[in-house]
Amino acid sequence: MEPGAPPPVNAAPPYGHVICCEKWRNSTLVQNLKARGVRVLLEKALGVADFQLSNRRKILYVSECDLVAASSYKRKLLRFRNSSSSFQELVLVETSRLSQQYFPAVQKTVVLDLGLSLLPVDGQTEAAQLIAQMIYTDGRDTPFRRRTLSQMLDPVVLAVVQQVPGVGRVKALALLRKFSSVHEICSATLEQLEPVVGPAGAKHIYHFFHSQTAAGT
Repeated sequence: MEPGAPPPVNAAPPYGHVICCEKWRNSTLVQNLKARGVRVLLEKALGVADFQLSNRRKILYVSECDLVAASSYKRKLLRFRNSSSSFQELVLVETSRLSQQYFPAVQKTVVLDLGLSLLPVDGQTEAAQLIAQMIYTDGRDTPFRRRTLSQMLDPVVLAVVQQVPGVGRVKALALLRKFSSVHEICSATLEQLEPVVGPAGAKHIYHFFHSQTAAGT
């Protein structure tokens, strides 16, 4: 935090609202959130986060420009991970034909090195759709909700695991029964993965994460 700056806002907004960093005021992302009925509260003191949701989730948006200027986004990611907060952290990464070559490195940094959840998005319109979905489907607890495994799991973590080629919803749920986080799945050995998803699935998962690690070094 800059000397003399106000402390970051650390409260969740009401259901159906999102606290948004002031710099996004006239962005396509904010306009799309408003078009989906989300109430946007602009705030200068959000710290390094870009968005703060009613389900106690903070989001950092890594743009195409951030990916090209690699050193700046890495410092931002580290500050985001180290920010003292009771919020869950999610990183949205903007991917395009131009920035695709940088994605393995940012995936390694976010998931393997920092242990954060990552979701790629095509741009601000898709990011707005995803944020609105999280606000409306994940933001309100009711006493009538059935607590099945898929509902108790963080839907974003579930989506991250399903990004691995060959891993659908069933295998993702099985993996998250055994391993408590994406970071633990990344660190698992073939011998640990095989009882959960079988030999072929274990090889897919192991090679996916470890080839990404090699590509980012």
